[in-house]
Amino acid sequence: MKARSGKTRARAARPWWHPLALAGATLLGLLGLFLVWQAWVMMDDAQASQRMRQVGAHAEKVVASYIHDKRSQVQQMLADGVVQQALVSGDEGGRQAAAARARQLLPGVTQVDFYSASLDEVIDAGNYHHFGYAKAAQLIDIQARRHAPQFETTHRGGSRALTLVQPVSSNGQLLGYAWLQWPFAPLQQAFAKVDAGPGRVELREGDGDGWVLAAHGASTAEPGASRKGVPDSDLSIATALPVPFVMAPRPWPLSAVIGLLCLFGAGALLWYRARAPRSTNATEIEEPTLSDVTRQMAAEEAAAKSAAKPAPVAEPAKPAATVSVDRHMFRAYDIRGVVGKTLNAEVARLIGQAIGSLMAESELTEIVVGRDGRLSGPELAGALAEGLRDAGIDVIDIGAAPTPVIYFAAYRFNTGSGVAVTGSHNPPDYNGFKIVVGGQTLSEKAIQDLYERIAENRLHKAETRGGLRQVEVLDDYVDRIAQDVSAERSLKVVVDAGNGIAGAVAPRVLEAIGCEVVPLYCEVDGQFPNHHPDPSDPKNLEDLILSVKQTGADIGVAFDGDGDRLGVVTREGEIIYPDRLLMLFARDVLSRQPGATIIYDVKCTGHLQTEILQAGGSPLMWRTGHSLIKSKMRETEAALAGEMSGHFFFGERWYGFDDGIYSGARLLEILAGDLEGRAPEQIFATLPNGVSTPELKIATEEGENYAFIERFREKAQFEGARLTTIDGLRADWDDGWGLIRASNTTPVLVLRFDADSAAALKRVQKAFREQLKAVDPELKLPF
Repeated sequence: MKARSGKTRARAARPWWHPLALAGATLLGLLGLFLVWQAWVMMDDAQASQRMRQVGAHAEKVVASYIHDKRSQVQQMLADGVVQQALVSGDEGGRQAAAARARQLLPGVTQVDFYSASLDEVIDAGNYHHFGYAKAAQLIDIQARRHAPQFETTHRGGSRALTLVQPVSSNGQLLGYAWLQWPFAPLQQAFAKVDAGPGRVELREGDGDGWVLAAHGASTAEPGASRKGVPDSDLSIATALPVPFVMAPRPWPLSAVIGLLCLFGAGALLWYRARAPRSTNATEIEEPTLSDVTRQMAAEEAAAKSAAKPAPVAEPAKPAATVSVDRHMFRAYDIRGVVGKTLNAEVARLIGQAIGSLMAESELTEIVVGRDGRLSGPELAGALAEGLRDAGIDVIDIGAAPTPVIYFAAYRFNTGSGVAVTGSHNPPDYNGFKIVVGGQTLSEKAIQDLYERIAENRLHKAETRGGLRQVEVLDDYVDRIAQDVSAERSLKVVVDAGNGIAGAVAPRVLEAIGCEVVPLYCEVDGQFPNHHPDPSDPKNLEDLILSVKQTGADIGVAFDGDGDRLGVVTREGEIIYPDRLLMLFARDVLSRQPGATIIYDVKCTGHLQTEILQAGGSPLMWRTGHSLIKSKMRETEAALAGEMSGHFFFGERWYGFDDGIYSGARLLEILAGDLEGRAPEQIFATLPNGVSTPELKIATEEGENYAFIERFREKAQFEGARLTTIDGLRADWDDGWGLIRASNTTPVLVLRFDADSAAALKRVQKAFREQLKAVDPELKLPF
């Protein structure tokens, strides 16, 4: 081996500023590239904005054409000789004949009413409450010429309609006014065909921040940048693009020029650095000696031998642990578990992905997510949203809000889907999910299917994750109720929210409709420090009863933990149970919609059926459960429904979902609008009342409650009673009734008895006791 000589050589040193020049050139280059990229983003955004202006113009043209066609049809109808002749008579019979003829001439119209030129039938004192505030306002506005006749949108029972008030004249003489209504769906379908281009296009109500009636396109865009009203209507078109990431100065040519100058400067620095002379000061570098080379070669040989040895075989990696999901959380009406035990963020994410998978199969793309005031809410709602986004679903996060506000937001943003992260009236360590997909509240098999998807790993993973945007909707909710509900005289009301999330909204709503509110436990606190937020338990109403008496209030209302149930007490301390409240609501609704279907659950009093019939309605008893009631309402197009638990569902003037806060507003409207000026307790006294028991419960083993009900149905015999078996078994006699059913949330049997007198109640209980013992002699009865 030939060794190197030990000679030395000299090398010129670089100037001290060389590293600084390289760093400066790097920074200038990166800045230049960033500014050039920003200029491209701004230029692309400008082109996209021009495209969205074209989209908005086309959308406005589509909607305006639809409105114009309808208006032309109306003008032709009003010019019809038969219609004109019928209206000249000026009486009700003539107006009804004109309406019948109009329905023949107007394809697709769902309702036509004619009113006199004076509108006396509308303006009569106290008649707005029964006639309908929104409809009356439309007619009076046109009579007062506050604006020209225009097409407007109305909301009824969860569905939207297009309405128009048009004056009717003949030879210069005003004959009256026509009120016409069409379904909104055809207009929505026409709007859906508009290409949203690179952004989002929305059809809105009004020219401001009105309701989103229909929308499609990029979910991350927030319409509002460009709006255009549709002629002859209260509709407007809103368009917008996703907000681009721009930090550079505008306009884009300025950023482009600055960026190019930065790139030129970076190149100049590098060129000058390369051309700069090196220092004449030499640094001596000693070359390696023979011994150095020998040691180096020996080290290299040792390293080569070590590398030749076989490497130890590594143990195969263990698969990641799977997340355990408890099937018992998936109940009949919702999903509910104990935080830290059966429910955590990982489980919530899987549930979100399962919901998103179901939505993807139905080609649904957007969902509203909100949460109640529980301490675990933010983490679980965030994890749920991540799971939904994993499945490609765009999430609208409305933050902390009552469950009915989340349902409202699904209508407000036209998603048809929403998830409320809530433990309802359960203890603080519980939480769960109430789910609506495509307008359907999931229950029973649909909820079990979510579990099966998770257990079988049938979860959709989208190539592109869904978007996320935070939206404030509480103000819209308050305004929407205040526009429709009004207390004709101010009532003083104590509001007990039990430290649930309803406390953030209910006082605002009731004040907005004209009431004086005394808040009680309205500070949102997920620990529920004062009492449990469950108005169905009389113990939880004790503080409310005391507060109503001490403050001299007219009435007290209470809400559960997520605001979808209502409880009521009088100033005399009487609890007005939900089935009696439903009688009052039914009288009110049927005064405007005679013949409408009113649904109630199997736990309600037998007097309810008689009251509905006497008020001119069609009573329908159905199974207990908020999701089951909502499904039946959609099927029957019922105007109203209620449960003994305190859930009320208004299809008339509202959207058909259970809403304790809105129900409280409607109750106060009825009480304040009483034509005789009676106090609330006097009005409640007109509702039939009987002798009843609270819900009585018998604990069983898991699943045994269902098996017992099956045996009881087969063996039980109640002489002279009408039997109902849609949910357990209910036996009705002329003076009382009894019920036994299996709870869908816990392994218990639920019983309730109600009668006209104490003697009748004892007789009904005796009959049930005998039949229960006949099925299981060892059964321990709580009565």
